[in-house]
Amino acid sequence: MALNCVANARILSDSDYKSIWVPPCASDSGAPLGSALWHYHQTLGHPRGFELTHPFYGLAYSDSEITSALRHAGLTPQRMSEHNLVSRVARDLAEGKIVGWFQGRFEMGPRALGNRSILADARNGAIRDQLNTRVKNREAFRPFAPAVLVERVSEFFEINQSDPFMAIAPRVRADKTHLIPAAVHVDGTARIQTVDRAVNPRFYGVIEEFAKLTKIPVILNTSFNQREPMVARPEDAISCYLRTGMDVLVLGDFYITDHGASERGRRGELLSCVSNDLIAEASA
Repeated sequence: MALNCVANARILSDSDYKSIWVPPCASDSGAPLGSALWHYHQTLGHPRGFELTHPFYGLAYSDSEITSALRHAGLTPQRMSEHNLVSRVARDLAEGKIVGWFQGRFEMGPRALGNRSILADARNGAIRDQLNTRVKNREAFRPFAPAVLVERVSEFFEINQSDPFMAIAPRVRADKTHLIPAAVHVDGTARIQTVDRAVNPRFYGVIEEFAKLTKIPVILNTSFNQREPMVARPEDAISCYLRTGMDVLVLGDFYITDHGASERGRRGELLSCVSNDLIAEASA
């Protein structure tokens, strides 16, 4: 229930609470973290000092693992500096492209929060249908989340606190709905994610550069997958990219637009089968 973003917004708007904080793993997926913290503090007696400021506690993959996966898929990447990569992706988004964004350690919990995300332009109302038809293949009524620079969240949404884990769905300010139509749900709300430079500087940089180009500090962020678990490994991301209509794939420092050859499509299907086999084996 703690992940019910609509209920959490009502707690803020309809109660005396001034702020609300929900961890990104408020479910069975958080039990290992809670157990470890309980043992550390209660059994071993260490003082409390840990603050959960980000969700990135999953596995990360090295450049050699990424390049090996790309080479196996027959893809030729372009390696970029962080500045050039951030600028290029921001420009791609401003031009209406759909970007698969794979960085560092993956997120714990059910939300894509900037390391295993698909990104798009919130200004384009038609992009929701494009995301569904070209990539996600899910129900049209399901909303996509806006990621916003934390210091500008109150400018676009009726909320006065940060929400880094997509736990709250406040109303979009009436004078801003026309600026980010793809991010506004049918009831006028949006399940936001605030992005802090100190927590995820590269993801923040993309939104910041996008804002310089468009005057809008908001982009769409949805989970990197297609009717499957969120991608974890580079092979998973490549498979999803090759099976869908994403325009760009970014794996760490590597930028890829190579897409669509029949042979690569067959490799994508093969990678998908391998990924699904691994998922099935892990679930057994």
